[in-house]
Amino acid sequence: MAALPAIGRLAVYDAPNAPFRIESYPLRPPAPGEALVKIRMATICRSDIHSWQGQRPNPCPGVLGHEIIGDIVALGEGVTQDMRGDPLALGDRVTWSEYFIPPEGDYFGAVLDLPQKAAGVDKYGHRAVAEPPHHHGGFGDYCYILPRSWILRLPDELTDEEATPLNCGVATMIAVTEAANIRIGHTVVVQGLGLLGLYGAAIAKARGARRVIGLDPDPARREMAYRFGVDLAFDAAADPAEIRAQCPPAGADAVIEVCGTPAVIPAGLEMLRIGGTYVLGGVVNPRAMAIIDANLILKKLLCLRGVHNYHPRHLVEALEFVAAHRTRFPFHALVDGKYPLDAANEAMADAAARRVLRAAIVP
Repeated sequence: MAALPAIGRLAVYDAPNAPFRIESYPLRPPAPGEALVKIRMATICRSDIHSWQGQRPNPCPGVLGHEIIGDIVALGEGVTQDMRGDPLALGDRVTWSEYFIPPEGDYFGAVLDLPQKAAGVDKYGHRAVAEPPHHHGGFGDYCYILPRSWILRLPDELTDEEATPLNCGVATMIAVTEAANIRIGHTVVVQGLGLLGLYGAAIAKARGARRVIGLDPDPARREMAYRFGVDLAFDAAADPAEIRAQCPPAGADAVIEVCGTPAVIPAGLEMLRIGGTYVLGGVVNPRAMAIIDANLILKKLLCLRGVHNYHPRHLVEALEFVAAHRTRFPFHALVDGKYPLDAANEAMADAAARRVLRAAIVP
């Protein structure tokens, strides 16, 4: 094994909306249960933007980024295979779960099969940079894969642009569409046509949806959505009755919220048929308040579900989905802005202003 460098760069921000500065922090050999990767690409998720803007709590000075892929440069004791049992070796290109959990025995993981909500669960790109081993976010040269993460080796045929969103955007939408109980012949409405919504539309089609309707205020996103399985795209301000009329015979079978705007929830409930399912996947910020007619949920026998994080199996399914449908849907086009680490401020500004769909930092 080649000698590890003594230091690695990180883009650090000191407070919400503060500029990023490049700092160097020490590197060490990975501890037991860890791996060290050299980052190839980290994409900027909307939650990164919310953290940087102070809309959700995040310790500062901090390092962001959880949608990451990298090449293994060192393996700690006990790390010999990925989550599917495939052997791991130096040089392998990998992704890994966006979160890691405390030791086994947690009630939520061991009893309820909800490891993503385990007590003490922690996320990459959501920690103070001073906390060892410092390199635990995507905005940098290196990242440690910490114990109790799930590692997945990536096939050669996937491009970096196709692979990087797997461990957040794609895996999340695998979980969301599963919760929506989408079946062959269903009609699905997707509120929000950012990266999550586009993956959601594509997955819904792959699950057998007869019709997918997308809602978004941005005309360019509505136009792009037709390339990802959307059959009809409307402005987000469209009359819910008009959308419901496009879902014969009795309304949408499923509505998926991934726009992050709680004000759309009443309209989503109105679009559903009796017995339909509404899944919230975008309102991740605290105090995302909405006023709804709860009687509507009761009288229409609706199922209301929330999805936050994902089960480890969804990461495997995300990889299999993209690998199987990469020629059907242009997933590579979703990462449409690339920036060196030194340009982290420009990358974040462009992502926050929606000048790009998914900005990528390529150190």
